[in-house]
Amino acid sequence: MRSGHIGRWAAVTGAVLLTGACTQATGLAGIGAGAGAGAGSPSTVAVSGTPSATATTPSPTPQPQAAEQPPQGDDPVNVPPPKLSKYSYAFPVKGCKTTYQRKLLVLPKTTIWAPQGCSFVSPVEGVVDEVNNQDRWQPGTDAGADREGRFVTIIGDDGVRYLGGHLDSIADGVKPGAKVKKGQVLGRVGRSGNARDTGSNLYFAISWKTGPAFWWVRRGMVEPWDYLDAWKKGNRTYSPREETMKLRGKLGETPPCSVQCVSRQATPQSGKPTKTPRPRRSSNSDADRNPTATDPLTDGGVTAG
Repeated sequence: MRSGHIGRWAAVTGAVLLTGACTQATGLAGIGAGAGAGAGSPSTVAVSGTPSATATTPSPTPQPQAAEQPPQGDDPVNVPPPKLSKYSYAFPVKGCKTTYQRKLLVLPKTTIWAPQGCSFVSPVEGVVDEVNNQDRWQPGTDAGADREGRFVTIIGDDGVRYLGGHLDSIADGVKPGAKVKKGQVLGRVGRSGNARDTGSNLYFAISWKTGPAFWWVRRGMVEPWDYLDAWKKGNRTYSPREETMKLRGKLGETPPCSVQCVSRQATPQSGKPTKTPRPRRSSNSDADRNPTATDPLTDGGVTAG
C-alpha cells in the first residue's frame, strides 16, 4: 500500500519538474524565462565581450573623366522619293557626265552637253514616232525642219513626245513603230544639224504628237529642265504628262509657228543673203511668253538647235 503511494508521488513530482523546465525555456504569456517571481517585466540579460568596431571606408580619389564622345550614328537610311505617277523615266543621256541649260533662251527646250558618242536613251517606254537618218541642214538656208540634223522622236506610254536631236548616229532597229523600253539606246550624241560648229550635245525637247508638217511643235513646247533634274536625282516618276496635256489643250494640237519659222533664201548675186517674210506671231506664241528671247533669224546669229 505504501509502495503504491510512493509510486504515485514519484509520478506527480516528475510531472511538476517537467512542467517547470518547460516554463523556464519558453516563459509564460510573453514573459521571458528567468523573470523573478512577481516581476512585472522581463529581465535584461547583459551581453559580455568586446564590442565590434565600425570600419570607416575612405572615399575614392576622383579620377579625371575622359571627354564624352557622341555615340556613333547609324548609316543614313535611303528613303525613296514619293511616287508621283504610274510612269517611270530615265535621264536621256547614259554613262557620261552631262550639263544642260535650265532657262528659256529661244525655244522651250534644252541642250544637254555631253561627249560625242555618248548614249541617247529613251526617257520612257513607248513607240518610235519619227526617225531622220540624214543630216540635211545647210547654213545657207537654215531650214527650220532640218536644224536638229539626225534625230529620233518617240511617243511615250504617257502620251508625251520626246525629241533627241544633233545625233551622230541612230541605233540599229530604231524605226517608226518600233517599241522601245525605258533606257534603251536610240542613238549617239553628236554635232549634226546646226550644231556642227559647236561642241557635241543632245537637243532634247518635250511636246505632243503631230504630223511631220508641224515640225515646229516637235522642237519643244514644254520646258524640260525640272523633269531632267528629277530624273537625274532619282525621282523617276516625275512626269511631264499633266503639263504637256494642259498646254496642248490651251494652244491646240497644231498651233501656228511663232519662233524660228522661216528659212533663208539662196544667196543672190549681191552676195548678201535675203530672208523670207516672217509669219505673224500668234497671241500665245513663245515670244509673247518670253519677250526677251532672241531669234537667230533677226540678229544674224546661229544657235545649236
